[in-house]
Amino acid sequence: MSENAPRPVAAARRPYLIVNPRSGGGKATRFRIAEGARALGSQVFLVDPARHEDLAAVARRAVEDGADLLGVAGGDGTQALVAAVAAESGLPFVVVPAGTRNHFAMDLGLDREDPSAALEALTDCVELRVDLGYAGERAFVNNVSFGAYAALVQDPAYREDKIGTMVRILPEFLARHEGPELLVRAGLLTVDRPDAVLVSNNPYQVDDPAGLGRRARLDSGLLGLLAARAETPAETAAGSRSGRPHGLTHLATPDDVVVHAEVPAVPVGLDGEAVTLPTPVRCRISAGALRVRVPRHRTGGAVTRGWAAVRRLASAVGRTAPGHHSD
Repeated sequence: MSENAPRPVAAARRPYLIVNPRSGGGKATRFRIAEGARALGSQVFLVDPARHEDLAAVARRAVEDGADLLGVAGGDGTQALVAAVAAESGLPFVVVPAGTRNHFAMDLGLDREDPSAALEALTDCVELRVDLGYAGERAFVNNVSFGAYAALVQDPAYREDKIGTMVRILPEFLARHEGPELLVRAGLLTVDRPDAVLVSNNPYQVDDPAGLGRRARLDSGLLGLLAARAETPAETAAGSRSGRPHGLTHLATPDDVVVHAEVPAVPVGLDGEAVTLPTPVRCRISAGALRVRVPRHRTGGAVTRGWAAVRRLASAVGRTAPGHHSD
C-alpha cells in the first residue's frame, strides 16, 4: 500500500478498545484480545451478544471520559462505526482484525491471521493518515454497495462465505434483481439504470469489479466507482473484441458520487452490513480524516486471490438489459 509517510508516535495513555466477541466466529476470544489489550493498559468494552449496542455512543462516552485512542477488535462494519467517532474527535484509531474478512486491515498491511499482533499498535506504533468514506451520514472504511451488490449482502449465505457466495450467485442477482432503478452521477458522468453499484473509499484495482481485492492506497482522496449491468449477447461479443466490457463502469473521482432512485430509501451494503439509507444517497470522501495507528513492524497478510470468475460477472449473464450506460 502506498500512503503518507508513517509517523512514529508515543503510546496512548488512555486507550479504549471495543471488542466484539462474535465477529469472525469468535476470533477475538480465541486470540484472547481483551486480555492482551488490558495487559497493555487499555480499557476494554466487551460487546454483549445478547444486547443491541450503539457502538458509536459507546465510543463517544469513552471520549467524554478521557480516552485518547479508540480501537476496535471486530469486522469492517464495526470498525467503520467507531472510526467515524475517532475522526470527528480527532483521536487516533487502532484496527484489530478480529472479523471474518477484514479488508480494511488487509489494506493497512496488518496480519489478519493473527489479530493479536495488531495490539502492538497500543505501545510500539506509527501513525498513518488515511481517508474515510461517507454515504449520507454513515462512514465506511471499505465500500457501500447498491442494487444487486446490496441484495447479495442481504443473502444469509453471504455472511458465512462472502467470496464463494459472490462468485456463485452474483451473476444470477445481476440477471434477476428487481430492486428500484438507479441513476448514478459523479461529476460529468451519468450511469443510467445499473444493476449493481459499488462506491469505495479509494479505488480498487481496475480488474476487480466486485471490489474484493486490494486497494493500491488509502490516502488518494478519491472515491472508486464500479457500476455494472448485465450485458446483451451483442454487447458481450463487442466487449470481447475491444477488450473492454460494455456493462462495466470503473472510475476514480474526487467528486461526490450520488445514487438516485425513485423511492424514498434503498437497501445498501455498508462495509458488508445490510442497512437502509434515504435517497438520494450522496457518497463523499473525507481525505486524511482518520489517524490510524499500526504496529511499527507490520507483517501483512496474504493477498486475496482467485478473482478471475468475479471479473467476468458483468459479461457473464447475457440478458437484454434496457437502459443507457455512459462513460
